[in-house]
Amino acid sequence: MPSNASLEGEAVIRIVRSTIIDAPTDRVWALLRDFNGHDRWHPAVAKSEIERGQSADKLGCVRHFYLRDGSELRERLLTLSDLEQSFSYCLLDTPVPLFNYVAHVRLVPVTDGNRTFWEWRCSFSTRAGADAEMTRMVGEDIYDAGFAAIRSRLTASSSTEGRA
Repeated sequence: MPSNASLEGEAVIRIVRSTIIDAPTDRVWALLRDFNGHDRWHPAVAKSEIERGQSADKLGCVRHFYLRDGSELRERLLTLSDLEQSFSYCLLDTPVPLFNYVAHVRLVPVTDGNRTFWEWRCSFSTRAGADAEMTRMVGEDIYDAGFAAIRSRLTASSSTEGRA
């Protein structure tokens, strides 16, 4: 749930979303770990590349990507832990009023059924009056859409594996 506080004419937003994916964490992590791979699974992302030819798992690397609507964004990888199956990143450039955006993704095994608990959280500030729109956009268009896309992709690959 978002929490809002006013700071010098800006709204400060915190969003925490989570879901359960019916797949082991290693399978989910294999998709999420590639900081440059979101164009292969997130429905909003059309094209992505890591700047300066750096590796997508190098701390500090910057992914430069385009959304399907043509918007251009840049994000920097801040942390990456294979042991904890987590990573953090910050937004550098965006056409929408998201300021000081920092996000954290983590996976935790759910041993009942060999499933994955996926948490995606962030904090950012935005212009006063834009908080409801930015909260909806991040929570629904980015996070919820990402959960659904990974769930669908893993379900499709499981049913394909089952037929082989």
